[in-house]
Amino acid sequence: MIRGIHHTSFSTNNFDRLLHFYRDLIGLEFVASYDWGPGSEELEKVDKIVGLKNSATRTALLRAGNTHIEIFEYLNPKGKAGAPNRPACDVGLTHVAFDVVDIDHEYQRLKAAGVTFHTPPQQVGVFRATYGRDPDGNIFELQEVLDPKHPVALTNLVPQIAK
Repeated sequence: MIRGIHHTSFSTNNFDRLLHFYRDLIGLEFVASYDWGPGSEELEKVDKIVGLKNSATRTALLRAGNTHIEIFEYLNPKGKAGAPNRPACDVGLTHVAFDVVDIDHEYQRLKAAGVTFHTPPQQVGVFRATYGRDPDGNIFELQEVLDPKHPVALTNLVPQIAK
């Protein structure tokens, strides 16, 4: 049984910069780190999972409400740089969306901190939303559901009980 999405993961070539963005600017809570590398007890198993040889990382897991954001910097092998302005229509992870209570406040707060956005928040149906870019160019969405009774509003989440 699939219970939900646990985390979305980003790979970066600048761990400290991306950690600062998601922890300090976005405001997510640091939960754990699972760094690994040479001498790690489970390296052979981890390498099988990620499909690499002799991998080494810095990691952070950050709580985002009902899910998590995970940040990886591969120290070995070094990852290739991403496309910082990759269009949302290109194949791959499109964006991660953050549910917010006051989108105008969050937009202004992040914009004042230097975060780039495609547009100020726009209303589309029962949503107000905008896309922004993290320091690596990954797209994130700020989304406010205007109707708390709408089926997609997080206020309607009922915890699932595993059977």
